Amino acid sequence: MPRGLAPIALVLPGFVLAALIILWPVLQLGQISVSEVNRFGQIRGFVGLENYAAVLADPDFLASLLRTGIWTVGIVGGAIVVGLPVAIILHQDFYGRGIARVIVMLPWAVSITMTAIVWRWAMNGESGMLNSGLRGLGVLDTNVTWLAQASTAFPMQILIGILVTVPFTVTILLGGLSSISDDLYEAARLEGASTWQSFRRITVPLMKPFLNIAVVLNTIYVFNSFPIIWATTQGGPANSTDILVTYLYKLGFQFGRLGEASALSLLMFALLLALLVLYVALISRGEADR
Repeated sequence: MPRGLAPIALVLPGFVLAALIILWPVLQLGQISVSEVNRFGQIRGFVGLENYAAVLADPDFLASLLRTGIWTVGIVGGAIVVGLPVAIILHQDFYGRGIARVIVMLPWAVSITMTAIVWRWAMNGESGMLNSGLRGLGVLDTNVTWLAQASTAFPMQILIGILVTVPFTVTILLGGLSSISDDLYEAARLEGASTWQSFRRITVPLMKPFLNIAVVLNTIYVFNSFPIIWATTQGGPANSTDILVTYLYKLGFQFGRLGEASALSLLMFALLLALLVLYVALISRGEADR
């Protein structure tokens, strides 16, 4: 085999598999999205872009889109802000570091759905552990119905999302910290650099590729995250905690509007792809400018 074809031959099986898993369903969704479909999935005829127009004109779509942006930025940003200090601490050599790493990774080992259900019980307005604990500490005088109103339900769901995202983020960042040579920090100390200066001048620049990986992967996972919101509020009360993926589920499986659900799926796919391409382009441009 010619040397230039060897990489292509190695990549081709994976590409074909990815095409079967991803491209084929996308093509099927494309067909359904421009068709009239009944509740049983039977295609009745071609309707063009009517399904897309119906979705874009729905006020619930616009509200869910805005909420999805808050959801994604809040969880991804929160996971980075919390995960980086945790990773730095776990990278240090101290007694019990192995046990500490296991404790941090435990939420990752538990099903997200089970974690959400446990938190739903904990945030019960009458007998939940969260209210009991906060009353015991004197923070609250009366019980708070955390999941009965959007002003408290959605922020709490974001906090749950951060909790289950931090372990994966810490894993990526620990890999990045392990790749930084200790000689760089030793040289910085000899030059009189403080801990903060070493962090800003050495750790952050060398960690940028790993931070970018964490942002991209977490954005993909969080944007399409379904279990937390569905297990806690199912998008309620009054659709006030719906994001695009729960709104999509309701369109397809509760309301039986399969054509509109397919159109929304493709819109979500295009939006996420565009955001990731834009982010990678901005990162690449910044690195080229430097």
